[in-house]
Amino acid sequence: MDNPSADPLVGQVLDGRYRIESRIARGGMATVYTARDIRLDRTVAIKVMHAHLAADEEFVRRFIGEAKAAAALSHPSVVAVYDQRTDGEHVFLVMELVAGRTLRDVLAERGRLGPREALGIMQPVLAALGAAHRAGLVHRDVKPENVLIAEDPDGGPGGQVKVADFGLARAETASKMTRTGMIIGTVGYLAPEQVLTGHADVRSDVYAAGVMLFEMLTGRLPYEGDTPLAVAYKHANETVPPPSDLVPGLPAQVDALVARATAREAADRPADANAFLAEVAEVCNGLPADFDRRLAASTPTPTAVLQTPAPPQGRTAVLDPAAAGPPPPERRGGFLSGAGRRYLLLALAVVAAIVLGWTVWYQFSGQYDHVPDDVIGMKPAAATRELRGAGLNVRQGAQVFSDRVHRGEVAETDPEPGARVSKGMTVTLHVSKGRKPREVPDVKGKSEADARSLLEDKGFTVGSVASVPSETVAKGQAIRTKPVAGEKVSPDDPVALVLSSGMTMPDLSGRSSGDAKDALTAMGLKVDVKERKQDGKAPGTVVGQDPAPGSGVSRGDRATLYVTPRDCLIGNWFCSGGKSDQDKIPVPSVIGKSFDEARRAIESSGFTMKIGTRVGDHVIGQTPLPNTEAARGGEITVYG
Repeated sequence: MDNPSADPLVGQVLDGRYRIESRIARGGMATVYTARDIRLDRTVAIKVMHAHLAADEEFVRRFIGEAKAAAALSHPSVVAVYDQRTDGEHVFLVMELVAGRTLRDVLAERGRLGPREALGIMQPVLAALGAAHRAGLVHRDVKPENVLIAEDPDGGPGGQVKVADFGLARAETASKMTRTGMIIGTVGYLAPEQVLTGHADVRSDVYAAGVMLFEMLTGRLPYEGDTPLAVAYKHANETVPPPSDLVPGLPAQVDALVARATAREAADRPADANAFLAEVAEVCNGLPADFDRRLAASTPTPTAVLQTPAPPQGRTAVLDPAAAGPPPPERRGGFLSGAGRRYLLLALAVVAAIVLGWTVWYQFSGQYDHVPDDVIGMKPAAATRELRGAGLNVRQGAQVFSDRVHRGEVAETDPEPGARVSKGMTVTLHVSKGRKPREVPDVKGKSEADARSLLEDKGFTVGSVASVPSETVAKGQAIRTKPVAGEKVSPDDPVALVLSSGMTMPDLSGRSSGDAKDALTAMGLKVDVKERKQDGKAPGTVVGQDPAPGSGVSRGDRATLYVTPRDCLIGNWFCSGGKSDQDKIPVPSVIGKSFDEARRAIESSGFTMKIGTRVGDHVIGQTPLPNTEAARGGEITVYG
């Protein structure tokens, strides 16, 4: 920590609540202190903006807006933002105080990390970035200085990993871009699009995370140069080398992760931090638990890497994109004398001054404008008129899902609203195609009212309702939805509901009473048989039924069969028509059913069920076999 006496804020109470106790660090944008929240009696971190930034009204406005958005993030790997306040000339944030050290401190001490350890740190970092990306926030300054590693319960390093400064880089970038067209970021981690256009999105964070992974694996940044411009030039024009070039023995899967994340074309990178997290987790889980130890034993850490201090590119820098040309020529073979070098440096200084002067003139000569802030939420036609009226060209991009903007309205622009653009530049409109997809819940077996309630609780609306016969779902209960349960669809699309109309009562006229009774019993119905005389019909023949053919019925319903009386001949030794209760009936097939479903099917068919063996949850065999016959009331043994 810095000497408390060297800072005039130490000992003061800001906003009548936060007593500044000591200074932790000072950066290009703010100074961070430990403080005591007198009201809640807890220790916090206070980040106080530098005076020249606090005097910039545009900066303060954007800073407050981004700070509120950052405060809304609730994730265990995000340093929590508690409050934002202004006290006189002091604009400050109140944040969670993380006891530990930064990833930069760890790398300065150890040089580099093993791949499993590096990927283990990357996962909570990407989870934090992913939460921000889902909320529409871009970090814009991902680097080891903004990754905090809390102390573990024993007081040592290796505890929870947290990411700090969400929204702060965005506020600073917006302010500086508005006034000067300069890029603010940490030059060692800038994505090519940030260097060339000043524009950053979620894939720019992925690029910076990929560079940080390279640094953790190798102990150095992929690009070095004598000036920030030289490093920026390499980001825009070169490909990040595989980490295994510097650390032999690193797996090809790890090289591939770095290559994907640091692709020069943003479209070739993972779509956001959540997509990159899935890839990192898969590779990490595939590495043996002792891989780092074996790699360290076979590949000693180079002394030069261990002695390298924190890279000079680690500080947030201001960069003019117009000046991101080729790096200055290097001395080769000693062909330049001392005078020659002085002349070369003088010439480069003159060129730099000309370029800088031209840039400043161009910025203030009316050649630049901003993407209007109010086009989000407009209809595409109105947004097009607005942009063209500002001297910009317009094209229609791909539609996107949005939870904030209604379907058919502009959800995103590229460049984003507020970005500085030149006259005649093309702005791409991305129209909302509705709210982000979510899973359709399973409503099978629920009443129509309960199914509707469940769908509406998940944000869906019920569209058409249809009824179809079913032998397994009771009448009036839901069979399925369309789209089916588990499928992801936008809540703006209605979900159709399919209900059961029950089973259809078959036409049993003319069949023998035994066959008719077996058919209804197999459907799970309770059957009564009553006699009814009818001329011209054989004894034991069905001549009527209730419910009538075609009626809807459900398992457990009662049905009545009306059959002609039987004429018994030869002293009751033989009765014509029908079957006796001792006749054999068809054995149902229950293979593939759950044991509960099998029991219901077997018992409703007139048998009893016995479990032979049961290993799984579904029936894989039965005795007697399906589609044979067995005595009514007999036992069917199932195996699973």
